[in-house]
Parts: sequence; structure tokens; C-alpha cells
Amino acid sequence: MDSLTEAVIDGAPGEELARIRIPTEFVAGHLRVEDVDMFAGMADKDVRKSLRVGPVPMPELAPDEVLVAVMASSINYNTVWSAIFEPLPTFDFLRRYGREGGFASRHDRPFHVLGSDAAGVVVRTGAGVRRWKVGDHVVASAVAVDEQEPATHWDGMLGSRQRAWGYETNFGGLAHYTVLRASQVLPKPPHLTWEEAATATQCAGTAYRMLVSDRGARIKQGDVVLIWGAAGGLGVFAAQLVKNGGGIPVGVVSSEEKAAVARRLGCDVVVNREELGIGGPETSIEAGKRLGRIIRREVGEDPHVAFDYTGRATFGISVFVVRRGGAVVTCGSSSGYQHEYDNRYLWMNVKRIIGSHGANLQELYECIRLFRLGHLMPVISAVYPLAEVGEATRLVQTNGHVGKVGVLCMAPERGMGVTDAETRARLGPERLDPLAGIWKHRN
Repeated sequence: MDSLTEAVIDGAPGEELARIRIPTEFVAGHLRVEDVDMFAGMADKDVRKSLRVGPVPMPELAPDEVLVAVMASSINYNTVWSAIFEPLPTFDFLRRYGREGGFASRHDRPFHVLGSDAAGVVVRTGAGVRRWKVGDHVVASAVAVDEQEPATHWDGMLGSRQRAWGYETNFGGLAHYTVLRASQVLPKPPHLTWEEAATATQCAGTAYRMLVSDRGARIKQGDVVLIWGAAGGLGVFAAQLVKNGGGIPVGVVSSEEKAAVARRLGCDVVVNREELGIGGPETSIEAGKRLGRIIRREVGEDPHVAFDYTGRATFGISVFVVRRGGAVVTCGSSSGYQHEYDNRYLWMNVKRIIGSHGANLQELYECIRLFRLGHLMPVISAVYPLAEVGEATRLVQTNGHVGKVGVLCMAPERGMGVTDAETRARLGPERLDPLAGIWKHRN
């Protein structure tokens, strides 16, 4: 263990951290370019075979960046995509980025450090950084934008050069150190542990933009919202946001164990997807009719909004089942990108499809504020050490989790990082761990 890592773990003040030399390499969960074709012809692309943990060289810091000692991170589905090299190897993204030259060339390496979530301690700031200092406790936005691009000042997600950090960039959060633009950093909620804070950014921010932001569905009191995968990484935050906003969350899950989780998080109605007989796009109308009957029986009316990130398997149902004038908001396609739906139900009933991607910094700030106020809670079903990042990612790949899967990077154990014990005590352990008593945690 290098001296800086020891000092960070010991909670050294910023003045001391600033005096300690930055190591020349660090431990990271990463892919290697020579492994890109390793799954050719394989049915089971087991991410444990491609994900490596070991030393990588420390990059030079750009003037508008901060170097963060990562205490904890988490697994997102883009880590699964990266590790199976689909739909494209991420090294293709990194090569294109590197061709821009300058500091961008650092990202084109024969390795790719993954991870789009992080909570940690700032240990260095670039010469152009004004709002952050060494020693600050921060969380990361997964969106790296070019602040010199005009569109970014309207909405960071509209910039043509915005990239998913740790997926379309190198030096992500599943590591002991990560490089972030200063415009990606927000204060860590002080009552949360490192692993809780690390699971409260990307998915929660994405759900916030999809449902609450004026760039998404803009849900209001009384809205009936259909949430596919209500016990998943996005769904657990969608359920809380709908309930907090006075809406009626209707969750679809894949098992009775996950149904209990969805109910605990506030879903008024929970549907086991086995009841729907989902078999592909060709059965979407019949499955939609079954789902519609269930929702009308339980709620009395059709959904205003469908929250859909599963894609091909569910999208046709979503378009069919939302009410006249309703909306389908989508941010992903974990079951396949090519969607099929009957367009008559879209145009003749004046429904809308809203594409949503990530969250801009202001949206994420508003979302993190809800955590800070105790209105949103992290939902963690498993925490692994960085050395077992392959196992952590495999759990998400096989859908064996609920909520989020955390990864301890530099933090040696769970429960560290709390600087506001009073708020934590006020909220209490049951609220801070919504899965207590209904889901067996994996630690």
C-alpha cells in the first residue's frame, strides 16, 4: 500500500494529503485489449473471465480535472456490456477519443479502467479547478461534458462530446484512483457511508431525469407510473421518486422475492412478469392487455407513464399499455436495442416516446439533495471488495441482485465515511437499509 492510500484510509486532512507524493501506478478493475475476441462463439460470456484486477499507470492530470481516491464504487450495466465487448468493444470508443489529441490521448491505452460510479476523497486538483480542494469528500457524475461546447450550457446531455465516464472514457471508478473533470463532482451526502454514496449517483440521477426533470416525463401527484424492473438498479430509485412525488408506482418484477422489495420501496401494485407471458415483440399486444387489466383492477385506470429501460422485451407493451396522451420514457435496452411496437397505438392515441440519457449536473445535484434530506435511500443488496469485481459484475449480469451492487475500492470495510452521525441516527437503520429482513445481503 502506498503512502497516499494509507493517509486517505486513515482520514488525514487535506493539507497532509497534498504533501504526499502521488503514486506512479494504482490498482484497478480493467479490461485488456488483447482479450477483445475471447468470447467469440461462446453462449455464456462470463465477465469473470475478462475482468482483471491489477496495477495500471497513473495518468497525468489535466488543468480542469481532479484526482480522486476512490473509497467505493458500484456495478452498472455498462460494466457488463464493456466486459463482454458488446455491442462494441469499448476500446473503439477510447481510440476515437484519443485521436482528439492533447489530454484526450491519455484514454487510448491497451487497458480500460471501468466504472461509472464513485465516492471518495479529492487528492489533487488541476491548475484550473476553483470549486474543489484536496480533502473534499465527493461523489461522481457519470457524465463527462465539454464545457466549451455551446449546447452544454443548455443541457449537458445535448453536447455532442458528452461521454459516459468509465465506459466511453478511461480511468473509471472501479479502482483506487480515478480522474474526473471538475464539472463531474458533487459533495458526498455526509450521513451516507462510502458504499452507500457510491450507489446513489448514476442510476438515481438517471431515474430523476426520466421522471421528475422537465426534460423527462415530469410526473405529478396522482400519476400512475409503470416501472419495469422495479427491484433493479434504476427501478428502486424510480419507485421512491414516484411515491415521494405523490404518484402511484406500479412495479413489474421477476420473482416473489423481488416483489417484496418493490413493495417495501413504495410500489402500490406489484406484478410478477410471469403473469404476463412475455415472449417477444409478437406477443406484446396480448401481454399488454393482460397487464392493462391487472392495473385497472388494482388502480382503476391506465398508466400515465411507462418507465422502460429493458427495451426489446417490454417496449411494445409499454407503448400499448399507457393511456391516451401518455408517455413512454426510455434510457436503455438491456434486453435488446431493436424495438418493435404497433405504431397505431402511438399515433392514434397521441402518446409520446421520450428518450433520456443520464442526467445533467444540475439534475444530479437535485437528486443528491434528496438523499441528503433523507427523502431518497440507497438500496444495496451486495458489496464486494475490488479484488472480486468480476464476481460483483457477474451477479448483475445474471440478474441475481436487487438495487445496487457496491464495490469497496480503497475502503477496507463497510460503514466508513460517515461525517454526519446525527442525521444518520435520525433516519435510523431500517430506512437506510430498505432490504433489511426481506433480502439476504451478500457481503
